[in-house]
Amino acid sequence: MSKPRSRREFIVAGLALPVAAEAALESPPPPLPAAAPETGEPPVIRKRTLGRTGLEVTEVGFGCMITSDASVITRAADLGINYFDTARVYQSGNNERLVGAALKGHRKEIVLSTKAKGGTAEEARAELDESLTQLGTDYVDIWYLHARSSADEITDDLREAQEKARDEGKIRFAGVSTHKGHEDVVPAAIEKKLDVVLMTYNFTMGDRMEPLLASLREAGVGAVAMKTQAGGRSDEAKARYEKLTANGGMLAALKWVLRNPAVATTVPSITDIAMLEENIQAMGASFTPADEALLAARLEAIRPDYCSMCGECEGTCPKGLPVADVLRYLTYAEGYGQFALGRDNFLAMPRELRDVRCDDCTSCPVRCPQGVEVTRRLRRAQELLA
Repeated sequence: MSKPRSRREFIVAGLALPVAAEAALESPPPPLPAAAPETGEPPVIRKRTLGRTGLEVTEVGFGCMITSDASVITRAADLGINYFDTARVYQSGNNERLVGAALKGHRKEIVLSTKAKGGTAEEARAELDESLTQLGTDYVDIWYLHARSSADEITDDLREAQEKARDEGKIRFAGVSTHKGHEDVVPAAIEKKLDVVLMTYNFTMGDRMEPLLASLREAGVGAVAMKTQAGGRSDEAKARYEKLTANGGMLAALKWVLRNPAVATTVPSITDIAMLEENIQAMGASFTPADEALLAARLEAIRPDYCSMCGECEGTCPKGLPVADVLRYLTYAEGYGQFALGRDNFLAMPRELRDVRCDDCTSCPVRCPQGVEVTRRLRRAQELLA
């Protein structure tokens, strides 16, 4: 695996306008132009083809993981968004029920995906059957193996389960989702002839994901981007970075992702109509110099806290902590405002890992090349989630 660029290197080399980016680091980000007044015109809806599936999906999809208001989902479908993503584990199993009810009148117009976390074919198929019941549908368009971090987790048995479900008409296409280990999972997805990969991709990653996205496009595998805004936008996140989010930082982050033609669609988390209306503006919008400067400043602001899953810390904790995973669980709780999701994931770790306390160590050998203050963040996770 090639060494990822540092955050400083990304700012200097990864952005097209390094002078603007450097200036943004030393002063508050320049305000973006004021939002255009409402004209009553419908939003611009643009679609891309999802790999060899042939599905035409809107560039901005809808990540339903933290949505609790069904009317927001329905409104998105009314406006023309046609890609909706959920999973069996979201909201302790209740999210699928919400999504199914919200989209009941739109099923034939949309592309619906869900995910199974089961490690065996039997477990995964049981999750799929429950998903179909909760969603109130006979089939899903895409069924992902959820949160796989290595090629070994895409077993032949699980692939056979996906193909059997396809033969039975329960799914149309098979996919895999991955938060980390992209360098291992993406080639495996191509080799095992999966149709779609749902992967982490945002501006904090610089250009390190470009070769993998290009390989997916060349193989005809559809690419869906998640974690597009690098850490969520809960009330706590807004308060912490108020100056950076108030003038278009979240929209700029989404436009950064969509500037890559290898990405077919995105699944930003949306909780209210304001977020929906902001995100939908990314379709057809240009990524501007002001966006570049804004993201450069935001990158520096979140550097101590945000883990971009580069994988460099893998295996470096002497007590065996899966550092990137624990930091992701903390992001669920703090960034997305989903404490239960973060805590459930934390408590699902083996007891010997749940019981590790970083305060017990006199020093920490884990060093993040991206600038994350790992020890402080791990301590915070243990304090909050254990």
